[in-house]
Amino acid sequence: MKALTWQGRRSVSVEDVPDPVIEQPTDAIVKITSTAICGSDLHLYELFGPFLDAGDILGHEAMGAVVEVGDAVTRLSVGDRVVVPFNIACGECFMCRRGLQSQCETTQVHEYGSGAALFGYTKLYGQVPGGQAEYLRVPLADHNSVPVGGELPDERYLFLSDILPTAWQGVHYAHVPEGGTLAVMGLGPVGQFASRVGVHLGYRVLAVDPVAERREMAARHGVETYDLTDDIVAQLRDATDGRGTDSVVDAVGLEAHGNPGVAFAQRAIGLLPDPVAQKLMDAAAVDRLAALHASIDTVRRGGTVSVSGVYAGDADLLPMKTMFDKQISMRMGQCNVKRWTDLLLPLVEDPADPLGVGDLVTHRAPLADAPQLYDTFQRKEDGCIKVVLTP
Repeated sequence: MKALTWQGRRSVSVEDVPDPVIEQPTDAIVKITSTAICGSDLHLYELFGPFLDAGDILGHEAMGAVVEVGDAVTRLSVGDRVVVPFNIACGECFMCRRGLQSQCETTQVHEYGSGAALFGYTKLYGQVPGGQAEYLRVPLADHNSVPVGGELPDERYLFLSDILPTAWQGVHYAHVPEGGTLAVMGLGPVGQFASRVGVHLGYRVLAVDPVAERREMAARHGVETYDLTDDIVAQLRDATDGRGTDSVVDAVGLEAHGNPGVAFAQRAIGLLPDPVAQKLMDAAAVDRLAALHASIDTVRRGGTVSVSGVYAGDADLLPMKTMFDKQISMRMGQCNVKRWTDLLLPLVEDPADPLGVGDLVTHRAPLADAPQLYDTFQRKEDGCIKVVLTP
């Protein structure tokens, strides 16, 4: 089959690789009909080389049709149309029963002290072949699939795999009071959906991004948008009676604009031998924290900062004095996709499309064009906000 593979920093290619096969009786094989490039895939493209091997298949946002099932699969049949959540969970362990599928005790990657395994996302999360391919092996398939109907196009369902539940969880974790104010840092795909979720729930949403096309898209959905300027925190405070917003969602993560010194360190670590680089990335302060610091400065006293953007360093310095003095609450973490799908599926299928799921994709292309589109997305060129690939 054809699959998008990692080959090195800023180097991916579509290659012929072996077709996946049933390895466990709980597996299923899905023929991928649509797959997307996620903003967190760009961290692999740019930074996470020390935890990847050349030839690793990327991608964790995928859907398609079941073409084969293992003997122990009871809830799926050949021909079923399914979305594949990006985290791999058993659905039965202590964590899964508490809606924490991203911490599944059955698939945790103990070698690296990480949570549940993920599709297409480095040795840190199991090095499981991903979904930017013609076919995907889905472990524990009864739980790691979301059956959907056949009437609506893929793009109405595809984002249930990651970014829509990630955005919903981010807003849920933000604990916005009824009728309150929510700031969203970053208007990539997760930031777009987090903003729309906030509007849908009746909040006043103020969102920040340096890219005009991203601000224009958000504004179409009732979001107040701001350019990323040196005085952005002051602007957001001025817009909220000088207090700051009730809550903030950081939808940016470790590659935020700013922090040029850390950006240099990120590039330098990527040039080191993998064992050395792995230790530094795991234990050092390798995150650009501009978006997180702005979130802490923007939120009002007694408010909540919710972190949906991916961070990777264990030695990052946070402004603890400010956080303590302002009595800030923080929530964060990898999305627990299956916790939210029953709630989100009716919204996705609603003809009114209340979350604007049909207004996100800016680039549609065959899988063969993926290498070029990784570069376009990473550079934020050509108005690129969301890429969907057809294998």
